[in-house]
Amino acid sequence: MAIDFEAARKRLKGTAKITPLINLKVFNTLSGNNVFLKLENLQFTGAFKIRGAYNKISLLTKEEKKKGVIAASTGNHAQAVAYSARELRVKATIVMPKGTAHPKIEATKNYKAKVILHGKLYDEAYQKAKEIQEKEDLVFIHPYDDEDIISGQGTIGLEIMEQLPETDYIFVPIGGGGLISGIAIASKQISPKIKIIGVQPEQANSIKTKKGRFVMEEPKSIHTIADGTSVKHPGEITLNLINKYVDEIVTVSEQEIKHAMVTLLERGKFLAEPSGVLSLAAMINKKVDIKNKNVVGVISGGNMDLHLLIKLIKLYLKK
Repeated sequence: MAIDFEAARKRLKGTAKITPLINLKVFNTLSGNNVFLKLENLQFTGAFKIRGAYNKISLLTKEEKKKGVIAASTGNHAQAVAYSARELRVKATIVMPKGTAHPKIEATKNYKAKVILHGKLYDEAYQKAKEIQEKEDLVFIHPYDDEDIISGQGTIGLEIMEQLPETDYIFVPIGGGGLISGIAIASKQISPKIKIIGVQPEQANSIKTKKGRFVMEEPKSIHTIADGTSVKHPGEITLNLINKYVDEIVTVSEQEIKHAMVTLLERGKFLAEPSGVLSLAAMINKKVDIKNKNVVGVISGGNMDLHLLIKLIKLYLKK
């Protein structure tokens, strides 16, 4: 199936929320721009992933739905697939790394999915899921490298352009690339002049800029607080789309991510997970040299490990 955002939006009606786009003056001051935040942390299951997962599973044939689905995830895709499968009456199996935050594991189980813990990193969980898929003849739901997934995620771009037609820049977190691919295509179809900026953690930046192109370069190690974007290999489909539609990719440090999380909570009264604040971290740390522009940052998820949150709060209270 080709990428189709309007068709995806119709399927998602009543399932995915149209999330708010808000302006907080404190971030205008910090960034030097008019900053608007697209709050996907308020989405069903706590992250944008429900859009792609539900769109994908709803498009499966009756025979495929009978087989059941399987996915690999560090948390947000797991919950989205589990929730969508339950709503569509499809059996779901999810493989998650052993170090996944306990609340994410429990939330996935609560959506009636079978959860298997395997490996330390996403890539190991992914390989295990593919083995189980082949053995049990299940349908694999990829977290990002799939046109139906990209179509679902791209509905965010449609909403942004309707909520703020005069948008100049959109900052988007990058893990595997499904979110930024969808948003970039959808928004540029409406406003070709818009600039799309990808944001990666410094310690998990698997996409590099070389000779004017974005290339995949596997990091020596992936160790970042932003576990939702800790992907060694972006997708083939998504990397091609990123090269075609994304204007620039920047990185943010672990300290910048932590500061953005605490600042959003303290000054904006919104809780977001580390991967969810990458765009905000890039904007308030002025990673792109722009001023007085209408800038949107996608807050991609809010499934925060409360133990980590307590540690961060204690750290900042000591300062």
